[in-house]
Amino acid sequence: MVTYLPISSPFIRFAGRYVDDAFELAAGYNFFIFEAAMVPFEITACCLIIHYWSDAVPLAALISIMIVIWMVLNVFAVKWFGESEFWLALSKVLLSVGLILFTFIAMLGGNPKGDRFGFRYWNEPGAFAEYYKEGDLGRWLGFFACLSQASFTIAGPDYVSMAAGESVNPRGNLPKAYNGMFYRLTSFFILGALCVGILVPYNDKTMKAAFDNEAPGAAASPYVIAMDRLGIPVLPHIVNAMVLLAAFSAGSSYVYCASRTLFGLALDGKAPRIFTKCTKSGVPVYCVGIVFLISLLGFLQVSNSASIVLSWFVSLVTASQLINFTVITFTYTRFRKAMMVQGVPRESLPYKSLGQPYVAYVAMVATTVMTFANGYEVFLPGYWDVPTFLFSYTMIGVFPVLYFGWKFLHRTEIRKLDEIDLVTGLDEIEEYTRNYVPERSSNIFSRFGDWLFS
Repeated sequence: MVTYLPISSPFIRFAGRYVDDAFELAAGYNFFIFEAAMVPFEITACCLIIHYWSDAVPLAALISIMIVIWMVLNVFAVKWFGESEFWLALSKVLLSVGLILFTFIAMLGGNPKGDRFGFRYWNEPGAFAEYYKEGDLGRWLGFFACLSQASFTIAGPDYVSMAAGESVNPRGNLPKAYNGMFYRLTSFFILGALCVGILVPYNDKTMKAAFDNEAPGAAASPYVIAMDRLGIPVLPHIVNAMVLLAAFSAGSSYVYCASRTLFGLALDGKAPRIFTKCTKSGVPVYCVGIVFLISLLGFLQVSNSASIVLSWFVSLVTASQLINFTVITFTYTRFRKAMMVQGVPRESLPYKSLGQPYVAYVAMVATTVMTFANGYEVFLPGYWDVPTFLFSYTMIGVFPVLYFGWKFLHRTEIRKLDEIDLVTGLDEIEEYTRNYVPERSSNIFSRFGDWLFS
């Protein structure tokens, strides 16, 4: 959809263009809540990471310092935002690659103890841990709990689309960016999970004690636990520092995306007009202000356990993200049906994915099921917790309230397939594509960045 018609905030605006204006409103606010909630999450994570070294600085002071730095980056130094994000993103890639290489070398005996442990822990105690129940059911529940956590981490292609309307040669570059991100993220996630299972058994006493005692920062990391067990010095501190950079970078990005999402809603008349106010440099200052007000939720960890606060935000964000993916897949099915009804051949699309529409239907069902199953643990005997329930299922209730509330107030209708607008803006992008002349950068760093992130 985005390569066919690249516009800013496309998956939100496509929801209104191909489905219903009320659907766009609900999708937009769901995404805004998702992005805004990630800011206090990253604040909590950064504080936890910093306390790996020392807790001399009061927690409230750390939170305040991070909010001020992000405010400066997003309001007063926004022109440096892209440059800083490039280098911070590069540190994430280097960290991921470095940890995978560390695992490979260490498992083959390249460690101070010369222990060639290989896949030892896959045999004893095994690859699957029991959870809540014993036997096969317990192992299934353990897998499902991990699947819920994985739903929180899977993100990326939707962020690429956010800048579609501002990217250079979108029809040429976006498919490469989407595919590159998908394959790289999938590789890092699968290899990362593989590495963790290789390095540490699921019943490791040090890891269990770290979680039970809420050890800060990298102290609970399987990588750091393996480094300590193998007698490797210094490296745990480097890992902790790079994880801190990654969390800090993510927090700054979420401030940017959340504020621009609210700004887009305001421009479309779906948020108060005051949020369209910008500074001379184009920063939607009131939108950024609202995001920073929400970031004050990070102070929850002052009176609550940091791990508990993290789990709350994980539950909220996971539900919002799964709803977002369901919106995207449903919007695509409407887009595809409209093309068929209006006689637009699929061969005319600049990019065609495999297995459609079946892949979209499978994804829509899977993300919908996972949205409701995300907080299933609170329904197990002895696991009921009101805050966890609210954070897990609030967005499931909020989304339909937003949708039907806007529909009732503005009398919106679901767009008929033969009336869906597939052509507005199409001539401009096709003319741009015909006249585009690629420029090859002579800067080695720029070329490396193009290869790495496209």
